[in-house]
Order: sequence, then structure tokens, then C-alpha cells
Amino acid sequence: MLVEPLYEIAVKCTYCENSYKTMKVRPSFKKASKTDTDFCVHYKDINPDFYVVRVCPFCGYAHTENFSDKWKPAQREVFYERVAQNWSMRNYCGERTWEDTLLSYKLALLSAQIRDEKSRVVAGLLHHLAWLYRSKGDWEQEERFLTFALEAYVSVYETEGLDLNNARLMYLIGELNRRLSRFNEAVKWFSRIINDRKIMDAGMIRASREQWIATREDMLAIRMELPDEMKQAT
Repeated sequence: MLVEPLYEIAVKCTYCENSYKTMKVRPSFKKASKTDTDFCVHYKDINPDFYVVRVCPFCGYAHTENFSDKWKPAQREVFYERVAQNWSMRNYCGERTWEDTLLSYKLALLSAQIRDEKSRVVAGLLHHLAWLYRSKGDWEQEERFLTFALEAYVSVYETEGLDLNNARLMYLIGELNRRLSRFNEAVKWFSRIINDRKIMDAGMIRASREQWIATREDMLAIRMELPDEMKQAT
């Protein structure tokens, strides 16, 4: 029997309480071809990221597994005004195109902002939107969303940093700075990981060393003044 890459899961909307079915990708079909330095995974066939966001066809509430289940009355009101009352029954529950996926992530971002979700949830959505534009080769929009994602990750570091995998978060902040050509900032974050003896994450220390070197090369390529610590490495 031929196994399809997509299968249905049942979801109950926490806003309108209607139940609906949406798609997920079977684990056996998640085949990566490469991973970028900011953890963007490129897939050989079907991209499971296309199906991370669940969109209620009845009210337009879009969320991921990381969203909170509880609504405050004021949030319900705002969501009704901004989304639900204008929603015409649209269905993103089947197979998705790139355009469907883009809209589902933008709806999830709007829902997250209305719900006042944690910065790390918002940062993840913004970063995924940047990756979507990367897959299309649209650097202008990728840069825009990488900038938003970076701001959100810095906010996560400032508010929740101690509770999370600090090294991975710090590395991401460094790498997004590098990708946005904010090289001096990137160097600071990579150096913190390399020099902080409390950080024991060998993988992130190694990645930070590699990206520290890549940042140095980026700066030399555009004849940018190197910070003192980089001059000493010549």
C-alpha cells in the first residue's frame, strides 16, 4: 500500500471551539538535504515546516503547538475585531502551496501578537517567515523578517535567557547579526560563547568559532576595520 507523506490530525480551536482536521508530514518523509548556519533546514521533497501552523477554517485563528491555550476576554475582543468578524470560510487544512504557507505563518504571527504570546514563540514565527522568503530567493523580505526575528530573540535573551539553552540562543543572535552585516555585534555574541567557561555546549562553541572566523572573513572582504581581538588573530 502506498503511504502518503501527509496525514490528518484533529484539532479543536481554542477561540471558536469548533473542531477541524489539518495535515502533518509523516516523520519518515522528513528528509533534509542541508541545514543553514541559522538552523534553516532544506528538505529534499516535502517541507514539514509548511504544516506547522494550524489555521481554523471557521474563525481564522492560527497557532502552533507552542501557543498558550488560554484566552483573556480582552484578547478575544481584539481577535474578533481584527480577524474573526472579517473571516470568510477559507481552508488551509489540505496540501499547502508556498503562498498558503506564507499566509498561514502571517496569520499565526497576528494571532500571537493579539494573544501576547512569549517572545520566543513570536521569534520562531518571524524566523520561519524569513526562511520562507529565503527559499524563494527574496533577500529583501528575508532581511526584513531576519531583522524582526533578531529583535525578538534579543528580547527572549533579556527576559527568558536563563531558562533556555543560552548558548544556542546567543549563537542565533550572533548569526542573525552576521547575516544582516552587523559584524561587530556578531563578533561580540560569538566571543561571549567561546569565552564563557560556564557554557558547556560543545556543538555551539564549535559553531561559534566557525562563524567568528566567517565574520572575520566577511569584514576583511569589505575592508572593514577589525576589532582588536580579531587583529590579534592575524
